[in-house]
Amino acid sequence: MARTQGSYSDITGPRVRAAARHLFARHGFAAVSMRRIAGEVGVQAGALYNYTPDKQSLLYEIMQEHMEDLLTAREALPAMPDAAAALEQFTRFHIRFHSGRPEEVFIAYMELRNLTPENFARIEEMRRTYEGQLEAILRQGVAEGAFRVAEPKVATMALIAMMTGVNTWFREEGRLSLGEVEEIYWDMVRRAVAA
Repeated sequence: MARTQGSYSDITGPRVRAAARHLFARHGFAAVSMRRIAGEVGVQAGALYNYTPDKQSLLYEIMQEHMEDLLTAREALPAMPDAAAALEQFTRFHIRFHSGRPEEVFIAYMELRNLTPENFARIEEMRRTYEGQLEAILRQGVAEGAFRVAEPKVATMALIAMMTGVNTWFREEGRLSLGEVEEIYWDMVRRAVAA
């Protein structure tokens, strides 16, 4: 089959992933066909297989890219002098990073169930790495006497769920700026773990 005019792998490959990301976030993985993705990109359905083996691979690649970007961005942050400063940094980072990626966040949380067991295990390992960073900050804060947290693992999950929730309601054109939202959330996080 001939390549659609104007279709080049270095251009079309990213467009395929972007279209799949948008459609999965809007309609759900199960409801989106390869034919629909192809239509969104403007190529014939059969041409998609030049860029991905299947729909499952697209879902995994979207989640993997999101998690790799998240971990890389966190790794680039400077070390903090104590747990309180590290927790503030984590809180602000999490809100800022995720607020600009609503589709990726939705897919990362809502479509995990659609991954194959092998792909799920890989994504879950990356998620545990990220969650482990917050848990380590909480444990450090307890050791320093700055935080009072009975169950750091449970607190980690609760704080991440609370911070990720910003994506469901925050709008750039809303009453509060992202900076103001960060301040409010940092205050809530700080109070939640205060000794």
